[in-house]
Amino acid sequence: MGVLRRASGSRGALGALPAALVIAVSALAGCGSGSAGGDGPAAPAAVRLPPRHSGFDYQIGGAYPPPKGVRVVSRDRSDSPAPGLYNICYVNAFQAQPAERAGWPAGLLLRDAHGRVVIDEDWNEPLLDLRTPAKRERVAKRVNRWIDECARKGYDAVEPDNYDSYTRSHRLLTAGDATAYMTLLSRHAHARRLAIAQKNTAGLAAIRERVGLDFAVTEECGQYDECGVYAKAFDDRVVDVEYTDSGLRSALAGWGGRIGVVRRDRDVSTPGTAGYVRRAR
Repeated sequence: MGVLRRASGSRGALGALPAALVIAVSALAGCGSGSAGGDGPAAPAAVRLPPRHSGFDYQIGGAYPPPKGVRVVSRDRSDSPAPGLYNICYVNAFQAQPAERAGWPAGLLLRDAHGRVVIDEDWNEPLLDLRTPAKRERVAKRVNRWIDECARKGYDAVEPDNYDSYTRSHRLLTAGDATAYMTLLSRHAHARRLAIAQKNTAGLAAIRERVGLDFAVTEECGQYDECGVYAKAFDDRVVDVEYTDSGLRSALAGWGGRIGVVRRDRDVSTPGTAGYVRRAR
């Protein structure tokens, strides 16, 4: 699963948060096979975690005034955060969006044995080449500039999308490549006092502490019966977006008392457009 519309977003004015929502993220154990440098994320200053079981809205297709009851919102890095809420900044960190492909050095796009760029065909997005520590560092340096932008705008957290792109790489990338690269991003986010989310990728949730991930943003965990995996790994600090009514019913029935759940349309469109859908119950 991947985000169903990839946009290119910043830390809301939360005021005084309960002490339980402010953590000092400790130095973590080293990443597994394929890690860059062998060290876990450096110990950062305190970061703010999203509140558990809170009203959630997924606005990566365009910002709009959050509905009543929403406390957590995810927006694209090109947008500004919503005042007074917990704001998550969306960045497409593992693939290049079609409009941004030309801005990436050719050597950082993943290529097969014939020199062809490997594409996520669902979205026409080239995968980024994370196969060596040097390339991971180069890609991270570029994405970390977007994370800096999120911090400057005032976001509370960052949501790096396409953590699972290695599963679409025709075995050119490994889970170790993905976790090593994500560790670089988490270290940088924490240094900027941003929490960092694991996006989907249930198979890697159990090692989230090694990678330095603080909470989860999931798509269709109700539809695919994965909510429990994330709830266990992240101590219920999970926000989930469902794209079908059946998925919403499943997520709410099993996990509605523990995690934040919202039903959105597949284009995550804005109110007033023809396909807009948003429901929380």
